[in-house]
Amino acid sequence: MHRLLFFAAAIAVLFSGSEFVGTANSGEPTWKVGAAKITITPDEPLWMAGYGGRNKPSEGKLTDLWAKALVLEDANGQRGVVLTLDLVGIDRTLSETVCNSLQKAYGLSREQITICCSHTHTGPVVGLNLAPLHYLAISPPQQQAVDAWVEKLQTKMVTAVGEAIDKLEPSQLSWGSGTATFAVNRRENVPEATVPQSRVAGTLKGPSDHDVPVLAARNAEGKLTAVLFGYACHATVLSFNQWSGDYPGFAQMALEENHPDCVALFFAGCGADQNPLPRRTVELAQHYGQRLANAVDAVLLTSQMQPVAGTLTTALKEIDLPLAELPNREEIQRNAESSNKYEVSRAKMLLKQIDGGTPLSPTYPYPVGVWSIGDAVQFVSLGGEVVVDYANRLKFELGGTQTWVAGYANDVMAYIPSRRVLAEGGYEGGGSMVYYGLPAHWAPEIENNIVNEVHRQVKAAKN
Repeated sequence: MHRLLFFAAAIAVLFSGSEFVGTANSGEPTWKVGAAKITITPDEPLWMAGYGGRNKPSEGKLTDLWAKALVLEDANGQRGVVLTLDLVGIDRTLSETVCNSLQKAYGLSREQITICCSHTHTGPVVGLNLAPLHYLAISPPQQQAVDAWVEKLQTKMVTAVGEAIDKLEPSQLSWGSGTATFAVNRRENVPEATVPQSRVAGTLKGPSDHDVPVLAARNAEGKLTAVLFGYACHATVLSFNQWSGDYPGFAQMALEENHPDCVALFFAGCGADQNPLPRRTVELAQHYGQRLANAVDAVLLTSQMQPVAGTLTTALKEIDLPLAELPNREEIQRNAESSNKYEVSRAKMLLKQIDGGTPLSPTYPYPVGVWSIGDAVQFVSLGGEVVVDYANRLKFELGGTQTWVAGYANDVMAYIPSRRVLAEGGYEGGGSMVYYGLPAHWAPEIENNIVNEVHRQVKAAKN
């Protein structure tokens, strides 16, 4: 009898399609929403980005890579654009170039634009993001091919936003929060092989963030047209030489298959110290993607969602985030003779910068953004690979699951450790800086500087 009831309930959910169950879809639409997507899969083999020190171009594709745009417009005409990319990251130059193009084409100011990367490690090299990984290995013709693709990427990102603007239509927004539990704190649970047993035994260690924030847009007929969702976990199930969106790509594919004509957009949360474990097979990437899609659907197809009323407020500021003591030229020169090829690569990049007349900077222009989406959601966007402590702290201080924290946003310049992780050291605490090319570790005040700026923007939005 119980099995029959479960089966009947499952069928009811399956055939409910994109129609909303609950009260969030009542009343007249108060927003305009448009969404669009465009493939950014390279047409030719290109150098790949991400861990593993890949030393050759790509070898085909498992799935396409996408740029997707979500445009929100409130009753006062205030707009916000979320651009999501199936890429490991972007650099500040690309971000500025695209935002300048969007300002000229559509009158969008910088704070109205948030660019989120999924951080898939099976995508192409993008500009100077993670440059020391390929700086010495990539040949000039290969670099030229990457540069040509990046130019096309910039054009496609602007095109996607334009198409989303053209599709703006009266819509209702609703929000909710689900749960997915495959993310594991990779600093606290080693070796990887012990994770399945620890999970069964309930002995996994360290902080994580298993929330799945969901923002849904439905048109005047109640049809789901766009869904924005996030999760705090590295997209590192796969590490081969084929293009793939990894588990976030499979999650988006599953949602778009479940909801025809809907654009599903993913943003990576503060998952810099979180891994999908176990990993390293296509089957696991598909499995985690389906689990994440199921978590989103569990929110979309039940009465968990709440309507988003009110208006949109957007803010973004670059703060001068301090680095620790900078190395002098002699120290950099010694690193250029290191046995570590990535240390050599970084050193040569820094020496080229210094010899070109640009001294090393003691700070980095770090992007912090806060959107108030109606009176419901605080959408925080942070640059770099942000550890989970930030999400957990900001949710505690600002309002639980109504506070969404995206990492890998607008500029992915380095790992962003909390004060705890910085003191503990290790890869996320500072060892990773060599792969991003910054000259030193972060200073101890990094966490408070970032969190204080978030609070400042939240307070300003309420005044």
